[in-house]
Amino acid sequence: MNRRAVLRVGAGLVGAGIVGGCLQTESRSVRSPPLVEDRPDAVYYPTHSEGMEMVGSTTVGEYELAAMYSYPHRFWEITGSDTNKKEIAESHAMHFMAVIWDPETETVLPNAGLSMELTKDGSLIDQSNMYAMLSQPMGLHYGNNVDGDGDGTYTATIDVGSVPEDRVRRTGDFQGRFTEPVSTEIEFDYSQSTRDDLPYTEYDDAAGEREALGPMDSMAPSATVPPEADLPGEVRGTATSGDAKFVVTAQDAPPEGVEGDGRYLAVFAHTPYNRMVLPSMQLSGALAGDSVALEPTLDPDLGYHYGAAVPDVSSGDSLSITVETPPQLSRHEGYETAFLEMSDVEVTL
Repeated sequence: MNRRAVLRVGAGLVGAGIVGGCLQTESRSVRSPPLVEDRPDAVYYPTHSEGMEMVGSTTVGEYELAAMYSYPHRFWEITGSDTNKKEIAESHAMHFMAVIWDPETETVLPNAGLSMELTKDGSLIDQSNMYAMLSQPMGLHYGNNVDGDGDGTYTATIDVGSVPEDRVRRTGDFQGRFTEPVSTEIEFDYSQSTRDDLPYTEYDDAAGEREALGPMDSMAPSATVPPEADLPGEVRGTATSGDAKFVVTAQDAPPEGVEGDGRYLAVFAHTPYNRMVLPSMQLSGALAGDSVALEPTLDPDLGYHYGAAVPDVSSGDSLSITVETPPQLSRHEGYETAFLEMSDVEVTL
């Protein structure tokens, strides 16, 4: 079922935030500072940050969606462990972004398969897939650089494909959810002067240091892993690989929708500093020498994690985790060198 909603943006829906990245139309790309030499194979402070303009939000089907734009950004596409830098073209007017989430739990949805068409006065200006992306202030979102046609009123038609069940298992009340493709339109005013008035800050002294920009305030929720003290279940151990942190918890029983009895091991993978969720990995594991399938799972109480039902969890058991495929997310500056080469880890539970 396709549902379409039309939103005209009111003044109360417009806001601003900060994203790490780059910028602008024809000439603005020169404003992006050169990348830091000898960047660490880890999360690092980017050369600069830029503001963004919220252009609207809407409820469509069972989803809530918010859209925003910033200056055009350089970013990195990831295939396996390879990176491909996407440069800013002279025709690019803005970096258009969207966040999509479940309205009740505010769980941000991964792997939702977004694409968009941008029109002005009924004429098609650009159409593109929206990459699933990771930025330090925003975390998981969808975005791409798009062309513009000067100042005026634009309509962004955003198609949401659904979250594929063969890539993300749903449990609890999320079973059977997020399977319907939907489409929505967001109309917004754009001008180069408004875009050029967005904040822009360079970090000459801190750029390249192993640190991260803080999360921004936004009308859209952020996909983060709670602090260890707030995680459901019992935290049984942690490990780090490729600068990503893995927190392993033991639940009393598997959530509804998971085959198997006994206990449930949930592995939460997140970035350092901001605890941004790291989805779209392929993990394998072994508990006390026996293989366990750590499946990407979306649960209303646990959030996004990698989980497996196991017969039992004894104190002193060893859980090995192998990252078969690192997070298949495009990256903004400061994340593009992290979470790529990820060695096996061992956690004593």
